[in-house]
Amino acid sequence: MSAQHKEKRTVPIEDYAFLSDTQSCALVSRDGSVDWLCLPRFDSAACFAALLGKKKNGCWTFTPEGKIKKRERRYRGDTLIMETEVYTATGAIRFIDFMPPRGTNPDIVRIIEGLEGKMKIRMELIIRFDYGSIIPWVRRRHGGLEAVAGPNALILHTPISTHGEDLMTVADFSVEKGDRVPFVLTWFPSHEDPPREVEPEVALAQTERYWRSWSRRCSYGEAPWRDAVMRSLITLKGLTYAPTGGIVAAATTSLPESIGGVRNWDYRYCWLRDATFTLFSLLNAGYREEAKAWREWLLRAMAGSAAQLQIMYGVRGERRLTEHQLPWLSGYANSKPVREGNAASEQFQLDVYGEVIDSMYQGQRAGIETSEADWRMHVALLDYLEGKWNKPDEGIWEVRGKRQQFTHSKVMAWVAFDRAVKLVEKAGYSAKKHIDGWRKLRDKIHREVCARGYNKKVKAFTQAYGSDAMDASILMLPMVGFLPPEDKRVQNTIAAVERELMAGGFVLRYRPNEKEIDGLPGDEGVFLPCSFWLADCLHLVGRKKEARLLFERLLALRNDLGLLSEEYDPKKKRQLGNFPQAFTHIGLVNTAYVLAEKPGAAADVRKR
Repeated sequence: MSAQHKEKRTVPIEDYAFLSDTQSCALVSRDGSVDWLCLPRFDSAACFAALLGKKKNGCWTFTPEGKIKKRERRYRGDTLIMETEVYTATGAIRFIDFMPPRGTNPDIVRIIEGLEGKMKIRMELIIRFDYGSIIPWVRRRHGGLEAVAGPNALILHTPISTHGEDLMTVADFSVEKGDRVPFVLTWFPSHEDPPREVEPEVALAQTERYWRSWSRRCSYGEAPWRDAVMRSLITLKGLTYAPTGGIVAAATTSLPESIGGVRNWDYRYCWLRDATFTLFSLLNAGYREEAKAWREWLLRAMAGSAAQLQIMYGVRGERRLTEHQLPWLSGYANSKPVREGNAASEQFQLDVYGEVIDSMYQGQRAGIETSEADWRMHVALLDYLEGKWNKPDEGIWEVRGKRQQFTHSKVMAWVAFDRAVKLVEKAGYSAKKHIDGWRKLRDKIHREVCARGYNKKVKAFTQAYGSDAMDASILMLPMVGFLPPEDKRVQNTIAAVERELMAGGFVLRYRPNEKEIDGLPGDEGVFLPCSFWLADCLHLVGRKKEARLLFERLLALRNDLGLLSEEYDPKKKRQLGNFPQAFTHIGLVNTAYVLAEKPGAAADVRKR
């Protein structure tokens, strides 16, 4: 709770806490300001957008009077209930923030508990619908304070007296030891009456039971890094859209990959590429129900013509994710543009075919059956891939430059046919008229990648055929079983990644200043998922001590709540990119399993 301010300062990304009801989400800064709130879905237009603009674009703050002597925060055990304790010269209070996972009318609940003495507090609630652009009509109705604009409405319930001031709702009140003062903000469609008022203490107890019950199902046990794994799994659950099982890539849009840069993307959608990685992290930890829901979302989303397969979809499987800019927002730390939607959804990326077929194979190995109709859909994807695998694409990093013959894309095309063959040979799926062709094509792709993807001058598999540039996606070769870890070419490639792509002890995706690669100006941070992949590879080739040291360095990048974004700036020592990032937390979980040498570790299973 910082001193009152006219305009919001830029809060470091790692200073945020993540709240979720498994349908929508919020980010709360270390000083207690809710700067990002999307209701009723992860991808809804934010009603608090100060994260990407200024205070006037929407936030919810509580400011204690006087100088703050100490501030501490934590999640309550293995939950997404946030507790922040604040101490001043006159007293101490605890903020309890959470979002109850309770259905179609999401809430954010804030309870202020008096711990010591007496403290004066000022609340400021600035609601701005449509990413901070629309000032609502506010009225007292239904026993609360309603804010309405277009299709959206919010209602605030609290026993504290509030009033309007400068187009915001404010309150001045005191909290003494033993007090528990609740505030509940609930979303509902503006054409309907609001839902029945939430009882805050009941909601708190129910939310705690929900998360503790879910967390107890984790089968990781007390192995090394248990707390880090558990927090990452809770974060993944928090990024899951419960009605469909789809998992969004991150809770935010347009947090920059470089401060002041233009590499700002909307990640509040579901990527097919994450499919197999996500299955491993959930299945290994004992979350079979969530893994099955994710697989079912995947099958529903990709249903249709194989030629129309997209790399990403909305949380309900929506295909139109039209990208446009929000010019009224100044951007996080003046990083513009701010974007809604993602034009990469229209790209052609070969690797997703490999991930989809691999997810079917690994799901089948874990006992998640696929129907005959779904198998026929996969066969149609393979038929389509037969005519497309040798075409250039935009690749795993969704470059906005020209299409290329990316080595990783070809490897994942090999994965598609390799897993299809195994589904027939080991799982008994019927494809007699296809199996011989799949085997021949699998072997052909393998020969081509070895001949054209491996650069003898560089002594490594490189980013694209004929290129000298390195790319961290090549670290996937031993992890998917394309070549064994002991192969000299694999070990040379790992050494080349360490030589060419390491920065501050972590891994870059590639060198982004080469405009011919991604068509964008500027730089970016080290890519945390790739850094986890390197730890996997080091372990696989027998460099176990180095793998563990890298993993421990990565764990040290987490914020005090155990959360990670997509990238990191090793010079300025700050997190970059959208936050929290599912792909990063998936990498953490899977690498912990690899290094702990637990049965079913992803880098081991995918080779079989």
